[in-house]
Amino acid sequence: MGKTIVEKILASHSERDVKAGDIVLAKVDFLMAQDGTAPLVIRNFENLGIDKVFDPEKIIFVIDHNSPSPNEGVSSLHKLIRDFAKKYRIEIYDIGEGICHILLPERGKVKPGNLILGADSHTPTYGALNCFASGVGSTDLAIALATGSLWFKVPETIKIEITGKIPFGIFGKDIALYMVKNLTSEGAIYKSVEIKGNVINEISMDERFTICNLTTEIGAKCGIMEFDEKTKEYLESKRIKDYEPVFPDKDAIYEKEIFLDISNLNPQVAKPHQVDNVCDIDEVEGIEINQGFIGTCTNGRLSDFEIVAKILKGKKIKKGVRLICSPGSREIYLECLKRGYIEILIESGACVTNPGCGPCVGTHQGIPSDGEVVISTANRNFKGRMGNPNAFIYLASPATVAASCIEGKITDPRKYL
Repeated sequence: MGKTIVEKILASHSERDVKAGDIVLAKVDFLMAQDGTAPLVIRNFENLGIDKVFDPEKIIFVIDHNSPSPNEGVSSLHKLIRDFAKKYRIEIYDIGEGICHILLPERGKVKPGNLILGADSHTPTYGALNCFASGVGSTDLAIALATGSLWFKVPETIKIEITGKIPFGIFGKDIALYMVKNLTSEGAIYKSVEIKGNVINEISMDERFTICNLTTEIGAKCGIMEFDEKTKEYLESKRIKDYEPVFPDKDAIYEKEIFLDISNLNPQVAKPHQVDNVCDIDEVEGIEINQGFIGTCTNGRLSDFEIVAKILKGKKIKKGVRLICSPGSREIYLECLKRGYIEILIESGACVTNPGCGPCVGTHQGIPSDGEVVISTANRNFKGRMGNPNAFIYLASPATVAASCIEGKITDPRKYL
């Protein structure tokens, strides 16, 4: 019987033949926790009464969600993380280095065929590099931290084939939102999602990360893309050579197969207060905004700021509108500086923050006021997501956010491209 990618990865990591529905104990390749979850991981680990981690070289802590610390309470949690990392010789990416889901691939921590766990729901982002990456709870990560293994139910797999000619002005975020619209927020609960098709072959690695990032918003356990020449080139740029790509068998068994033709796709926008509440831009065009946000693990990459800089060059943010831009990593920030993107953003009237999650989390930077409307490149628009349950968050591509901030209302970006 043919196997899917996730079945093959879990088989190799549990050293047994497996199929969807089986329960397996699998060895992990890499673990990650961020400052919102690491304190719980640490406390659960200490409750186990164990005095060593399974392999400090396979663990990363990242301080990105509340970075720099906004108050005394968070500072004490950051100290807890730093002290634990020092005690167990765990590498830590501290304030200003960037977002966990951008940093791990950027630093060469992710390889095809890996089994990676993160105490963060958007860990499936790494699946763009042909691995099984999944978000888990802090207790589960503490167990894996101690033992190097974790129990899994082998997920069934949904295959999504995205086809057609990519229309002018359509980006990875538009495709991702269209996927979420079609599958809904409950369309892939605890499923592995294999994403393929000629569209995936044509888009950049940055856009592939964006699409895998939003598999979390359809409930997926993981989102995985097949290895190809672009994957290889990306890995070579990170000096990664020791890996084995994983491909599905031709007779692999899928729970269902979904085909999405994007040939006639328009820019997509997710309306408040659900990520799957997605529509064509003409349905919401003209809605006045108070704030724009460009960044996050969904769209804080170099190509995102490249398109934003092209749109904003020589233009101004509309008076009364705030645009907050948070590069996804220090490396991205530096490259944006070298290319002149940061200068363009600042001259347009935008506010550029340190690399990190920024306003997405809703704990310190860019919290909107009651009744305010935000258009954001983030992955969630639930009530209170940005820190105020009385605000309204729309999700869109970086191009749409930039165009909207110029006009002060939700705007089709194609006129600026």
